[in-house]
Amino acid sequence: MNRISLIGIMSLMGIVCASAQTVHHWTLKECIEYALEHNISVKQQENTRRQKEIDLSTARNSRLPNLEASASQNISFGRGLTSQNTYENKNTSSTSLSLGTSVPLFTGFQITNTIKLNQLNLAAATADLEKAKNDIRTQVAEAYVQILYDIEISDVAKRQISIDSMQVRRLQIMLQNGKASEAQVSQQKATEAQSRLTATQANNNYRIALLTLSQLLELPSPEAFEIVKPDINSLFPDSTSFSTLSTPNEVFASALGLRPEVQAELYRLNGTENSIKIAKSALYPQLSFNAGLGSNYYKTSGYDAEGFMKQIKNNFSQYLGLSLSVPIFNRFSTRNSIRSAELNRETQKLQLENTKKTLYKEIQQVYYNALAAKSKYESSSSAKQSNEDAFKLIQAKYENGKANITEFNESKNNYMKSESDFVQAKYEYLYQTNLLDFYKGKQLDF
Repeated sequence: MNRISLIGIMSLMGIVCASAQTVHHWTLKECIEYALEHNISVKQQENTRRQKEIDLSTARNSRLPNLEASASQNISFGRGLTSQNTYENKNTSSTSLSLGTSVPLFTGFQITNTIKLNQLNLAAATADLEKAKNDIRTQVAEAYVQILYDIEISDVAKRQISIDSMQVRRLQIMLQNGKASEAQVSQQKATEAQSRLTATQANNNYRIALLTLSQLLELPSPEAFEIVKPDINSLFPDSTSFSTLSTPNEVFASALGLRPEVQAELYRLNGTENSIKIAKSALYPQLSFNAGLGSNYYKTSGYDAEGFMKQIKNNFSQYLGLSLSVPIFNRFSTRNSIRSAELNRETQKLQLENTKKTLYKEIQQVYYNALAAKSKYESSSSAKQSNEDAFKLIQAKYENGKANITEFNESKNNYMKSESDFVQAKYEYLYQTNLLDFYKGKQLDF
């Protein structure tokens, strides 16, 4: 097989593979679900939550009795204690075996409060996980809306090319009939070239937006990745159909009981009360129950000794006991631990207040962004219609020789700009209003 044939076959295979690559169109819901499942930040937060589950299990199990077995072998050289309880210069060896358990009976409520603290820490970690998911949801929705915006801007640019191309063809026909000059044709071609450049930039922005969203989804490549374009126009039939926006105070009142970042700080604040109680537990006596059993084997060099198993049997012993520890003075360590725990409580109160204020500022920002987008949508809608009517009039005059190319291009550019402003306001309003509803507990979906 010659080289040309090989190249031809490889090219054909490449075309087949490219055509076989299926383009999957993703809805916003699919994008969010996939991102939540694959995003690394979410996975890291999930691991943190699982660690808190382990900590809680450890705290609960601290109430159980422990069980320890031990064995020791000792060899003594020189003067030592013999089995007859006398000291001689003899070598001795001993083996000890024991099994013991200890059960905490009273720890100043330390175990109880440690369990409660770890339960609150787990609840806070779960809320942190939901906060991480919410962050991903909003980032994906914002990137999704950006793609929708870039799609429409690209469509606007393509329509601009269509208008300019039509004028180039018209002028070329007029040039052939002696009714237009070379300069007019060249000027219109330059305008068309500029429109094609604008379309190229719009398409590049669209591709970059696709890349941004695919990276949020942790996709290996944006190839074969597209999104579903919803029927946005059905959401905006006319400028009078806008629903009244909820005020920041109304949204904030709903968000306080729903937002996971607030819930997480509340759990941590409640946990500081248990931390204080844990620190105070060192002021109480500690009582534990102990039990065990053991035996030993003993041999002195030069003396006869009973067999190992017989000694183990004969020396077998058991014990039961209570151990009480009463704190008297520990260099003010307990006092300072209590003070530190109380200071942490005050710090957590400030953290909760800061989280609430940050949330209110976010809601305020979203509200005024939505308000501005609504106002811009209403004004740009009428501006778009006015510029479209003006452009059609100038276009008719231009085609009849009653307007020059400068007037035509100026009117066309005004019309295209008004379309771009309209599209931008529409998608900004769509995103901000959905985000405002998201703070109230609704899902991001359109």
